[in-house]
Amino acid sequence: MFLQVVVFCPFTGIEQTFPCCKWLDEKEGDGLIERELHEMVSLRQKRQKKHPWSLWIWTSDLPSAGTDADISFQVYGDKGKSDETRLDNKTDNFEQGQVDKFMVELPDLGKLIKLRIWHEKRNPFAGWHLSKVTMMKTLTKEKYNFPCERWLDVNEDDNEVVRELSATGDFNAEPLPVIKYRVTVCTGSVGGSGTDASVFLNLIGDLGDSGNRDMVNCKNNINKFEKGNYDEFIVESVSIGQVRRVRIGHDGKGGGCGWFLDKVIVREDGQAEAQAVEFPCNRWLDRNEDDGQIVRELVPFSDGQRLYNVDYHIAVKTGSIPGSSSDSNVFVKLYGEKGDTSKILLVVSDNNLGNYFETGRVDIFVVETYDIGQINRLLIGHTNEGMRAGWFLDSVQLMVPVHGKQYMFPSDRWLDTSEADGKTEVEIYPSETLDMEQLINYEVTVVTGDVTFAGTNAVVFIQIFGDKGKTEVLTLASRSNNYERNTTEIFKLEAKDVGKVFKIRIGHDGSGIGSGWFLETVDVKHLIMALGEEDGELLVELLPEEAEDLEVNTYEVCVFTGDTLGAGTDANVFINIYGENGDTGERYLKNSDNINKFERGQEDVFIVTAVELGPLKKLRIRHDNSNSHSSWYLDRVEIVDTKDDTTYYFPCTRWLAVDEDDGQIARELVPVDEAFMKKDEDEDSGATLGLEQKSMSTTYTLKIKTGEKKYAGTDANVFAILFGENDDTGIINLKACKNYKNKFEQGMINEFTVEAVDLGDLETFRIGHDNAGGSSGWFLDWVEIDAPSQGQRLRFPCGRWLDKGEDDGLVVRDLYPADLQTELYMPFVPYEIKIYTSDVFGAGTDADVFIVLYGQKGVCTQQKHLCVNKRERRLYFERGTEDMFIVELEDVGDVLEKIRIGHDNKGTNPGWHLDRVEIRRQLRKGKGSETTIFPCECWLAKSEDDGETVRELVPSDIITEKLLRDGKLKTTEVEVEDALETHMYSVSVRTGDMYGAGTDANVYLTIYGDLGDTGERKLAKSENNKNKFERGEVDKFSIEAVDLGQVFKIHIRHDNSMIGADWNLDQVEVLDLETDEVYMFLCERWLSKKKEDRSIARNFFVKGYEGERNIDPNSKKMLQAKLGLDRNRLKKVQSSPITSLYRLWLDLPEGKNCFTAGTMEHFVSYGTDVGEIKRVELGHNGVTPESCWLVDELSVAVPTKGIKYIFPCKCWLAKDRGDGLTARLFNVLDSSTININRKVIYSATVVTGDTQYAGTDTNIFLTVYGANGSTEEMLLPKNGDRFERDQEDTFSLEVDDIAPLKKIRVRIDCSGSRPDWFLDRILMRNLNTEDTYLFTYENWLSKTKGPKRIKVCELGAVVDEEEMVEKTTYIIQVQTSDVGGAGTDANVYLMVFGEYGDTGTLPLKESTNRNKFERKIKDVFRFPEMLSLGELSKIRVWHDNKGPCPGWHLEYIDVKDEAMDQTFRFPCDRWLAKNEDDRQIMRELACANNDAIDLSDKTKYEIATTTATTDDASSTENAWIVLEGRKARSKEFVLENKKKKFLRGATDAFEFSSKHLGEIAGICIGHITKDGKKVKSEAFWRVLEVVVTEKELGNKYFFHCDAQIPLAAKKDKFLTFECFKTIESFASKVRNLVPVKYEFIVITGDVKGAGTDSNIFISIYGVNGDSGKRHLQKKFRNLFERGQTDRFVLEMLDLGELLRVKVEHDNSSTNSGWYLECVEVTNTANSVTTIFQCGKWLDSRKADGQIQRVLYPKY
Repeated sequence: MFLQVVVFCPFTGIEQTFPCCKWLDEKEGDGLIERELHEMVSLRQKRQKKHPWSLWIWTSDLPSAGTDADISFQVYGDKGKSDETRLDNKTDNFEQGQVDKFMVELPDLGKLIKLRIWHEKRNPFAGWHLSKVTMMKTLTKEKYNFPCERWLDVNEDDNEVVRELSATGDFNAEPLPVIKYRVTVCTGSVGGSGTDASVFLNLIGDLGDSGNRDMVNCKNNINKFEKGNYDEFIVESVSIGQVRRVRIGHDGKGGGCGWFLDKVIVREDGQAEAQAVEFPCNRWLDRNEDDGQIVRELVPFSDGQRLYNVDYHIAVKTGSIPGSSSDSNVFVKLYGEKGDTSKILLVVSDNNLGNYFETGRVDIFVVETYDIGQINRLLIGHTNEGMRAGWFLDSVQLMVPVHGKQYMFPSDRWLDTSEADGKTEVEIYPSETLDMEQLINYEVTVVTGDVTFAGTNAVVFIQIFGDKGKTEVLTLASRSNNYERNTTEIFKLEAKDVGKVFKIRIGHDGSGIGSGWFLETVDVKHLIMALGEEDGELLVELLPEEAEDLEVNTYEVCVFTGDTLGAGTDANVFINIYGENGDTGERYLKNSDNINKFERGQEDVFIVTAVELGPLKKLRIRHDNSNSHSSWYLDRVEIVDTKDDTTYYFPCTRWLAVDEDDGQIARELVPVDEAFMKKDEDEDSGATLGLEQKSMSTTYTLKIKTGEKKYAGTDANVFAILFGENDDTGIINLKACKNYKNKFEQGMINEFTVEAVDLGDLETFRIGHDNAGGSSGWFLDWVEIDAPSQGQRLRFPCGRWLDKGEDDGLVVRDLYPADLQTELYMPFVPYEIKIYTSDVFGAGTDADVFIVLYGQKGVCTQQKHLCVNKRERRLYFERGTEDMFIVELEDVGDVLEKIRIGHDNKGTNPGWHLDRVEIRRQLRKGKGSETTIFPCECWLAKSEDDGETVRELVPSDIITEKLLRDGKLKTTEVEVEDALETHMYSVSVRTGDMYGAGTDANVYLTIYGDLGDTGERKLAKSENNKNKFERGEVDKFSIEAVDLGQVFKIHIRHDNSMIGADWNLDQVEVLDLETDEVYMFLCERWLSKKKEDRSIARNFFVKGYEGERNIDPNSKKMLQAKLGLDRNRLKKVQSSPITSLYRLWLDLPEGKNCFTAGTMEHFVSYGTDVGEIKRVELGHNGVTPESCWLVDELSVAVPTKGIKYIFPCKCWLAKDRGDGLTARLFNVLDSSTININRKVIYSATVVTGDTQYAGTDTNIFLTVYGANGSTEEMLLPKNGDRFERDQEDTFSLEVDDIAPLKKIRVRIDCSGSRPDWFLDRILMRNLNTEDTYLFTYENWLSKTKGPKRIKVCELGAVVDEEEMVEKTTYIIQVQTSDVGGAGTDANVYLMVFGEYGDTGTLPLKESTNRNKFERKIKDVFRFPEMLSLGELSKIRVWHDNKGPCPGWHLEYIDVKDEAMDQTFRFPCDRWLAKNEDDRQIMRELACANNDAIDLSDKTKYEIATTTATTDDASSTENAWIVLEGRKARSKEFVLENKKKKFLRGATDAFEFSSKHLGEIAGICIGHITKDGKKVKSEAFWRVLEVVVTEKELGNKYFFHCDAQIPLAAKKDKFLTFECFKTIESFASKVRNLVPVKYEFIVITGDVKGAGTDSNIFISIYGVNGDSGKRHLQKKFRNLFERGQTDRFVLEMLDLGELLRVKVEHDNSSTNSGWYLECVEVTNTANSVTTIFQCGKWLDSRKADGQIQRVLYPKY
């Protein structure tokens, strides 16, 4: 199987892909062994350009000058440097006195400066004497010489094996000098600081670098790099200018390879010591110390030296293929805009998985180097050492926090000498670059004091505060033993830029033995750009110690525990106080003035010291749930700022408990004004400031989905942190799940509630676990965070393991929101609902209470259940109590009109006596609140009063509390004047009078009015029948509800309980007893799981309702598309002037939840017109590795343009497959384009009559006939509620471009539960031209009702009260031939075709003769009341082959149109028999009485020009035109501009006679001056359209121009246009109808199960009509088997150019699925073959389940 060819041209840098995906094998597939491949343009990539160079190497002619080592070289130019290139020494290269020539490819380096050449063999016989090197650029012949004349030998000269050579030549007048650099390497004097490893060094300067040089030849010490040594080396290099950096490192080999480097000193040889540059290091180069790096880049500053390098975090993912792991050493090299790094070995991983590059794992490395700018590619490979060196690299992810960028590099290939192309290194390019949060470098210096036991083993953390915010809490740690007595340690951190730093917080977690720590000083440095200096030099900002310090302040924290049963806690409590200047960090509340802290009703006082916080904003308080009695009811916290003696009140009055309230054990509290607190003390009712707290905080609902993988669940303790733009929530332990006791199990979605204050927009979600428990590994799929008060729902995809033994071994991950999965809605607002249960015997309830709030105009909230679980239901709503709930619900506006409150009547004693409900909301303006009181004072119980368990309440009073400027509260109370009244509604429900109409199920009703609705009420007790809802009965019910206003809709359903639940509902009548208004609802539908559309819930509108129902969803979209408002943001279509659509989301139909393998999905999308499509983008919003999608093919059809594009894809849309993209742009050049039927969009309105049982659920089919052809039969979808009694249904229809319309045919198939339909009329409107056609019927379509008992009707069009088609009677005379056995007993059918379509199938039943179709007999049939077809063209006649002798010889048929008084003769004189002639039993006969027109003569052409409507479109000069015909070309016709022609917007007609030109394919138009005058100034005629009509036959040719024709004096300037649409006249079509034999070749695909035993039918459509449905059959042959080709010959009337074929099967056999490869149709008369590709299943169980396909020709 041959996959693809990739061609890369280094010269242009373009990489092209040529997919094949087919066999090249005589035994497989189609047996071809050679193929032509076409490029897939959308996969074209830009790579780095390279130029060819010739390289000559001259070895000197000295004894033993040659070498057998491999030589490497690297070239530097003024635009950069090349990669290191190895010249292999396989043949005898580099021998004494010889010249070796190599061809090398180098990037564009500009002018060459120097060349470095070296070999790696340091043995005595590898020495080499190089004379010179010459390089020439092949294209420009630029030539450079690099003279050397020196040894590269460990025993000769200076014992070096590397040389740097300066470029000389015409281009380099002044070559750079070669300089010796004296390098002194100072090893530190710390214990164990020396090393035996091989050290290398690279000097980096303004003009380039020296390359890595091995430090071998030390000038002053034999044993190098020992403790305290100063080792001197000479590095000889072409001048690199000022030395800026030193990169130094070692190879990490040998026992004590760790090395403590003090500094490196560099000076040019021969310069004074004072000129030396010192590069301090003072760090370990040791895998087990400091940050574990063994290569460092040094800068010549002692201050803040770590701030100058950028950290590149490289995550390398090894593939999951068996054997993909590697033991070799992996290296990487990054290329950026500002330069590239050297090859860096990845030896010290950040996430330390022990064994690197194992199957399916991710290793993370940090590379520290200078800033190389935006990354454009990277090189990754391995050294091919070790037992199993071969490696399968999946992908590389590169994160650069300092740039705020993240790069994805897909690889998905082997790096193995024995796999694929044998490469062990590969250059890869990023598939996408994403933005991440930008961080900056901080350098933190920590000095531990010099006192006994000063050091610590605890984990130390730091947090930095600045005027732009604060960093996260960051751990300060490295691989060394940190924080020992009297040490200074320097750490580099990457964290958020907080601006000017004003304080830090540093602490430790108290773990380990001897955790106490004596801290001397901390220094924080970061880089700022110095202003006013042109070179923008980077400075280090130190925190000045003398700055006006923020003072340390003392805060008194008083914690009040509530006075409720079980309120106290024994858990550890932590607090964090937030002010305008940062926060205190989390402090443990340890020493209180009480021995036993946090007991019921107690006040505990704690002292917290912190740097001055400014005014307090909020506090977070939590406990760790560590003891058995951890649940805690916190009343409030008061904090006294002792400095200025202010008291802050933080009310809480809620539980911090896993099993109470919402399950949170952390709360964020906000301060409230003193006046609110005092008010409550007067009333003795306890603080009720929950509403204020809720409105200042945001409640987040977290949904956490554990993956579906095996062992995905975890038993560890999971925690989360939400990071917003302003703040984070701190650690939240996810303990109390709302819906499951055992959390985080495989495939489960767990819900949690988190409240937080003022986080701002969420940016990051951190989630992790503590790795505790038996199986702690966890596969997290996604997290969804819903914030109703902000009106947004964010999805944070993960799709990865949090497991030490999987992936990258991390158990904490940061997740980011996926933009494409964010949902926005109207924000919710908080309501405080107080419910007072009466003090009456048995008043309390354990039932589930719910509430709904109503605003004006029927705006309402969702139904809200007030209790979360059984425990709460038992706790609340007890006799004589008040219960308070704070809920977030939809905002219903300023006025509360009514509420509905009720319960589900479950539990032990559900009856409930409700006294009143009070609802408090915050004022929209100012501080304060408004309370609305709803009195009830009655029972909600089945056994009391009227047995209702739902009540609607209206407000009586409104109390407003407002905070005045002076800090006092003002309370006002108003009575509600115009509250809505309560009405009684009497509801009569009539059950249908038919078999099985009654039901025993429970029925529920909702009534909707313009002021609101009743909510769902159970129709429980019928007032007049004991047994409700029986056949033909009327049941009455009473519903009490607040005034609904005008009732317009009801919703009625049943619960499908009991046997015989199916219910036929006839009608519902709603009577408003207060106003005596009656509302009628005609229903006449089944509510049943077995009948109609199997729905048991329906909406009905009041009789005569004019408003909007659920209209066709597409017509809404089309309206938007017309206005250009297509808000639907993922298929993007891009076109010529780059306009593009929003994303069109492809929503799967109901019942499907994913794009399953092997399926085919169809979608219809509406959008604004983007012109000619250039590119299509297809993508999905999945971000996790799980959401990978392999797309085989995408086809986009634009029916209104008559075009369809088929894009071969065969590529992954996935983050971790292929090239890592989830969206892809397809170029139209890759698609195969097919012309399909051009469609016009009509709006169709179908009106069903107002008669009993007029509505239907049968299938309704519509065929439309126009002057230019007809459509196929279309099914009108029922869409739930269409085609019901007295209803108008409007929807859009795509109809072929056949206007003007003449008639329609409507057919029903009598299926369904209500097969009869009373059709009133159908109205069709062309949305482009606004033409309207009316078709009226006003009768039944039914087998059992109405006078006609017919299933089909034909309706003529009426336009402006004028009938388009007249009525006629057709008399059909059938003459059977005088031949032996000519008569037939079969049933004969006939179809007549004419100008206005066809008659449909006419069964020839009622003849003048009793025994029809006997030999030599003429039978006459009358068909009255038919719509006239005008001139007739052909008839189709066939029989059903039944009866004893069905064979029939037909002589002719005459058809007489009585209205036209004209007879049309259709001669046949052939058999219709299975055993005679060509064995066909269907014939098409052409009309014989059309006069022949002689086309050799002259004919007339009419030319109509339309001038554009723009201002300067018109012309006063003449025009000329030439017609290009298929047969000939016309002479030039001058369009003379007499009588003011060519005016703006005008259409002018001209007539010319000419010889017959055949079909007109193109025109040339010119614009010429009158009388040949010269053109004075430039002038144009803007012509919009030209229509050419050939008068003899009436064929029309349309040319869409819309172009400016320049004025000229001669006929040498003109524009040409192609014909874009042809309308062939009827007369012309009729002339072409001659019998033709068509050969069909049907090829069945060669895939498993492709063959079928079903009957196959084919219909062909051409410009002259269609063939009808023909059965493809043959005797004695098993047709349509796998891989088989079947041939058939059928005779038909010439169809002209073939437009499409329809292939179908009847699904009649057991294995009826069929994979059709293609159909070839050959017209044997002119030998034209048309190929119709299919390549799809016709199978009800595969792909899209279709068993018919319409195929279009492939040209």
